[in-house]
Formats: sequence, structure tokens, C-alpha cells
Amino acid sequence: MPDSQTLGLLVAAMVAGIICFRLFTVLGRRTGHEPPPHAVPQARPATLPQPAQDVAPSSNGLLDIQLIDRDFDTPKFLGGAREAYARIVTAFAKGDRAELRPLLSPDVFSAFDAGISARTDPPPAFVTLHDARIVSSSLHGRQAEITVAFKAQFASGDITDVWTFERNLDSSDPNWLLVATSGDAPE
Repeated sequence: MPDSQTLGLLVAAMVAGIICFRLFTVLGRRTGHEPPPHAVPQARPATLPQPAQDVAPSSNGLLDIQLIDRDFDTPKFLGGAREAYARIVTAFAKGDRAELRPLLSPDVFSAFDAGISARTDPPPAFVTLHDARIVSSSLHGRQAEITVAFKAQFASGDITDVWTFERNLDSSDPNWLLVATSGDAPE
């Protein structure tokens, strides 16, 4: 007859097995008490200017982009976005269409071109960029879209710009294009 320690161990193993089986069958089931899933922000049309829209950061969008493009690095992207912002506002102030064209989508370039043609006074000079932060991101097929809020100082005062950059992840070109702009970043 087996000793009491072996019998106790066997009973404990059976109880643990039953508990593990029950957990396995229950976990992952919806019970109706879960919070609703977050909606993915929709892409905004590429026009200038645009009304402010409520956009919330989407960590799923960045994760999806990183899963498709293993070389994507958020700090590197933000560094490039900061550089692009400074280049674009400076080129716009100078009226340098040749500098703007490769950085902007055709629709945004048309809007910037019309703005350059319509102005009678030079725009206020760009002084410095205070902050840049990602406010939303999404992936539509292989088309990645990231919206960044920029807080910048111009000679006329501080402003907030919200710009959306886009890139086809299948493209060998690592550059992101500016596809939409607006003011008033979401808080």
C-alpha cells in the first residue's frame, strides 16, 4: 500500500490539474463586463487648414508599424519629424518650393504653394521648436500614418501645429511625407 506522502502528493497533483484545466477553459472568454475596445483614429484628409479633431495616442498603431517595419524606432522618428518641421516652416517662410516639394504630399504642397502665392507680407520667423509628441498612429494595410503635435515659438508668439506624416512601409524610401496639417493639438 502506498505511503501517505505519496497519496497526498497524488491528490495535490490532481487538484492542481483540475484547477489548471478550469483556468484554461475560462480564461480568454468574454463575459460582457469588459470595457469596449478603443476605436482606431481615422486618417484626416490632406488639406490646409483643418479643423481641430480629437485624437488620442494609439499605442496599437505604433506597435503595428513596428511589427511590419522592424527598423522603425519611435525616438528616431520624432527626431526626423522635428527636423522636417524646422525645414518645412523655414522653406515656407522663404517661399522655397523646391525644398518643400519632396517633403510634402501633392495636396499639402498645393496648399503651401497657394499660401506662398497669396501672402503679401513675410510670415513671422521661426525661432525654436519646444516640443514634439506623437498624438496618434495607425496602419492601413502597408500605409503607416503618425500624427505629431509640435509646440514652436515664432517671432509673433508660440503656436501648436498638428501634422500627420505618412509612409508606405513597402517603400525603400525611409522618408515620411507630410500629408495633413492643422492647429490646436489635443491635450
